[in-house]
Amino acid sequence: MDFVEISRSVFEQEIAALAKVSAQIGNEMKALVELIYKSPGKVVVTGIGKTGLIGRKIAATLASTGTPAVFMNATEAVHGDLGMLSPEDIVLAISNSGSSLEIINLLPSIRKIGARIVAMTGRPDSVLGKEADLILNIAVDSEACPLGLAPTTSTTACLVMGDALCICLMQRRGFSSEQYALFHPGGVLGRRLLTRVEDLMSREIPSVMETDLFKDVIYTVSDRRKGMTMVVNNQGHMTGIITDGDIRRAVQGYDDIINKTAGDFMTRGFKKISARAQIEDALRMMTQNKITSLAVTENEQSESIVGLITIHDIIDCEK
Repeated sequence: MDFVEISRSVFEQEIAALAKVSAQIGNEMKALVELIYKSPGKVVVTGIGKTGLIGRKIAATLASTGTPAVFMNATEAVHGDLGMLSPEDIVLAISNSGSSLEIINLLPSIRKIGARIVAMTGRPDSVLGKEADLILNIAVDSEACPLGLAPTTSTTACLVMGDALCICLMQRRGFSSEQYALFHPGGVLGRRLLTRVEDLMSREIPSVMETDLFKDVIYTVSDRRKGMTMVVNNQGHMTGIITDGDIRRAVQGYDDIINKTAGDFMTRGFKKISARAQIEDALRMMTQNKITSLAVTENEQSESIVGLITIHDIIDCEK
């Protein structure tokens, strides 16, 4: 058997199926986004089996992107978990066949509670489809499974439809990276977005005079263990920066390096960043300019240097 070709055929079949599902999306998505956006309640996603697993992911993505949502196992729901529902809630019921008994058994109680019902199904004319207020059609022609039995293409369609709903709601809410970080404080991205440059920068700024010799620069850079030093003129103004890279280039470029002063090989147009900037901004600036340290100003309008931040400060924060 050629498992490479089999794998590619699965991709091709599922991609083709997704294109068909995409073409089926209509005004019901717009109506659903508005319904959820204006709802004072939460989204309760329910399902069983493989679609239940996809439902858990959809609920988690909704919750992490600004839409209050929980997952309710359809089997557990009939044994008391329906108590999590309130009249303001919207139930997103997932069943490819639209006839899963566990979900069908929930519908009368959901109606009595007063929650709205949205069906994500491949059979709009099913019992679930007929009972729903809105339908997201995830119908596919066949499963990628050679037996046509294991949920494969249908669950992929369900997953992507859920992602589409989440992204639409993010756009509708104007969900920002700062809000995302607030909901993800334990992740690297969350820490980056919540942490400001001033939280990590060092206020001890190593410095040398423009007239200091090469050996004095080496001593300062090594002694302060920052891999760099600022350069100050005789008026006390910081006019440049010297990094490890500047030192290496100076050694390679000058035969009489021992007689050179800091002013001869410093970088004058050094990069600065505001103390209030996010760590993500600092990291982006370092990456784009291929540098490992930044001078820090009090704010965007100020030219006064109040600290330094290095790539190592950021890395240590993310450990």
